[in-house]
Amino acid sequence: MIRGAESLAVPTAQEYSLTARPMAIHVVRLGTPRLNGEGLRIGTVRRPPRGVRKEDFAALDYFDVWLPELSPPADLVSWALSDPWTDKRWATFARGYRKQMSTPESRHLVQLLAAMSHQTNLSVGCYCEDESRCHRALLRELLVEAGADVTR
Repeated sequence: MIRGAESLAVPTAQEYSLTARPMAIHVVRLGTPRLNGEGLRIGTVRRPPRGVRKEDFAALDYFDVWLPELSPPADLVSWALSDPWTDKRWATFARGYRKQMSTPESRHLVQLLAAMSHQTNLSVGCYCEDESRCHRALLRELLVEAGADVTR
């Protein structure tokens, strides 16, 4: 290394710009108004919204890109919605979703989103009203485990 080269380091966007801010993933409920600076909204749902034309998905704040590969399998969702949530049912659902997300394909997608969170703002979401009983809470955990910058 050249003597004094450490002072030649390229500044980060945050160091260079007075207005730049850290990038992150936002976890959102699809169909709700977008957050300022939210970035690309990714729908991690098994099915697109009913009764909404495809060309209106983004305009109505559902999603810009559909990524059903990060949603729970249809049979797990059907089982989960067949009875009211209990802690035991949630634990079973969480195990099933985490098992699905342990496949190489799913892990690669989570790692991709985690890496992207260091370069740009983006959001992932689902339709569920209660995030604490939604796969997006588990997806949030998986993203954090993969090193993503995730907002609270």
